[in-house]
Amino acid sequence: MRILLIEDDTKTSDYIAKGFSEAGHVCDVVGDGRDGLFQAQREAYDVIVVDRMLPGLDGLAIVRSLRAAKVGTSALFLTSIGGVDDRVEGLEAGGDDYLVKPFAFSELLARVNALGRRPPVQEQRTVLKVADLELDLIRREARRAGQVIELQPREFTLLEVLMRGEGRVITKTMLLERVWDFHFDPKTSVVETHISRLRAKVDKPFQVQLLHTVRNTGYSLHAPR
Repeated sequence: MRILLIEDDTKTSDYIAKGFSEAGHVCDVVGDGRDGLFQAQREAYDVIVVDRMLPGLDGLAIVRSLRAAKVGTSALFLTSIGGVDDRVEGLEAGGDDYLVKPFAFSELLARVNALGRRPPVQEQRTVLKVADLELDLIRREARRAGQVIELQPREFTLLEVLMRGEGRVITKTMLLERVWDFHFDPKTSVVETHISRLRAKVDKPFQVQLLHTVRNTGYSLHAPR
């Protein structure tokens, strides 16, 4: 199975990821809540294992956001918050299972395997839409108002990140990490340059502007408000 582990404690995540790998699974690890939500929406996973207390965005908000976005991937909360009310809150937020730390890895593995055997609730979205702009993730094709837009691979990924974050401000740092895999500021105008090229293709030939610059913060893609 493909498993997404959203856990900010590196010792715990290393231990779990190693165990999943030894059991024959592929495990991606993310330590930040916002990045975890993005990853869960971007890629198709069989099971998501998520801590409740995370930097950026807590586990409950992650699962609620996924369910609101119609992402039905099974989610297991793995957390030290273990009261009855806490477990109920996690399940009502859209979680499928709840395991309290400290835990036995054999039990975690058994629960993840059980969740993985469940049929998917709903398929992942393969076409993103914002107003009259569409991005087909399978065909790797962009269209606006029915007109095909030719994009370079990096431009396609950049547009995908912006569309998945529809209505939210995506900072330059987030774009550097998600589009270029830079975890530092390269001190170049690579983001600004690609945004300008993208805007020339998806906005300028059309009457309505979708890609907006948020001064001193980043960018946001959304329909007129």
